[in-house]
Amino acid sequence: MADPKGFLKTTERELPARRPVSVRLMDWKEVYEQGDPTQLRRQAGRCMDCGVPFCHQGCPLGNLIPEWNDLMYRGEGHAASERLHATNNFPEFTGRLCPAPCESACVLGINQPAVTIKQVEVSIIDQAFDNGWVTPHLPGRLTGKTVAVVGSGPAGLAAAQQLTRAGHTVAVFERDDRIGGLLRYGIPDFKMEKRHIEARLAQMTAEGTRFRPGVNIGVDISWDELRRRYDAVVVATGALVPRDLPIPGRDLPGVHFAMEYLVQANRVGAGDSVENQIVADGKHVVVLGGGDTGADCIGTAHRQGAASVTNLAIGKQPGHSRPSHQPWPMDPLVFEISSAHEEGGSREYLASTVEFLANEDGQLRAVRVAETEFVDGRRVPKSGTEREIPADLVLLALGFTGPETDLISPQLELGFDERGNLSRESDYQSSHEGVFIAGDAGRGQSLIVWAIAEGRAAAAAVDRYLEGETLLPSPVKPTDRGFSL
Repeated sequence: MADPKGFLKTTERELPARRPVSVRLMDWKEVYEQGDPTQLRRQAGRCMDCGVPFCHQGCPLGNLIPEWNDLMYRGEGHAASERLHATNNFPEFTGRLCPAPCESACVLGINQPAVTIKQVEVSIIDQAFDNGWVTPHLPGRLTGKTVAVVGSGPAGLAAAQQLTRAGHTVAVFERDDRIGGLLRYGIPDFKMEKRHIEARLAQMTAEGTRFRPGVNIGVDISWDELRRRYDAVVVATGALVPRDLPIPGRDLPGVHFAMEYLVQANRVGAGDSVENQIVADGKHVVVLGGGDTGADCIGTAHRQGAASVTNLAIGKQPGHSRPSHQPWPMDPLVFEISSAHEEGGSREYLASTVEFLANEDGQLRAVRVAETEFVDGRRVPKSGTEREIPADLVLLALGFTGPETDLISPQLELGFDERGNLSRESDYQSSHEGVFIAGDAGRGQSLIVWAIAEGRAAAAAVDRYLEGETLLPSPVKPTDRGFSL
């Protein structure tokens, strides 16, 4: 146990300071300042090493949180890194991007602020990279079996690394020109600089994983041909079909899906030239959707010099404390202020978007909204409350409806579940033998920890399919959904 009285001596959460807003809006670097090692040790010491550590269950990866909290408290960073990597391939991603359901399940959180698990995690892995402790793990033998992984997001990369380390020859196919999926083109640099992706890809390349960017499976190579070439295929293409808002004016210039906007901004940040880039400079920006993608759009718009930013959400504003219907150790819906919200703009709740309005030149000029009211359990615009919000750019950040299936389904004749995702059995295998479904393509839009957990579990299923048995861990099943009542 780290410090038997740590949670009594230190009762408050302490996190590294964010860089001043006026400074960080001038660049695209991550928002947090360098952490204080003394503060980090103090926070790690708050871990109670519970008899039943519910944080293990709160995290789909089953991270050994009390163990690496104890090691960080004792100053044993190298050992902490090894315990962290025992369950998580990419803690540098989860430590920056995961909403930390482990903290919601922290036993200390019953009557105190939870341990800063996420901050300890990212500090461990940053220290590990800085000290050269992250090295290639070469397989002890090669099996002679080949696996194609389609999609290079967190699920695909986790599956690829696990299978490579098991001795299989793995190729990762990505239709974009760079590896990383939404980690690369969906996440702004102020949340995670892309050097973290490059560092991990260097390790994976040294281990033997082969990367094939710029190859669109289903177009450049048919899915059926890919299956014939490889002993097994892992489909980890994500759930990228955006949820639309089919209201009057939807086709006006200036109304875009969030990912159109974010991908272009990330490409420019990588040094690419983007023709007719969607930019917020000098514009009144309205972002529809109150989730992480919406916050990413807000932060990007601020850095591009937007004249104003308004964030609209159709539902009620969450409360500041855990609601009674989401008791510990569930992951509750609470009001949060992200770094992007802290940087400016306004947030409005119970706002139903009714229409996008054009000026006399046919260009977007405003958004007509109304108050939301609930009728028979449905959220509808309240008559007589309509008003206009000036808008030159509207970004739809309303989530995703499921995977893109226009190419894979006809070519492999895969089925769908009741939620529109690619169907799979308990071993992650689809109806097509040797084709496995991992991550959001089979689960639907979810968290990065679930993607990595599914990638690891699917890798174990593939290894068992190819070898008859496996020593790879399988942290989750396709039907797992986390804590529920």
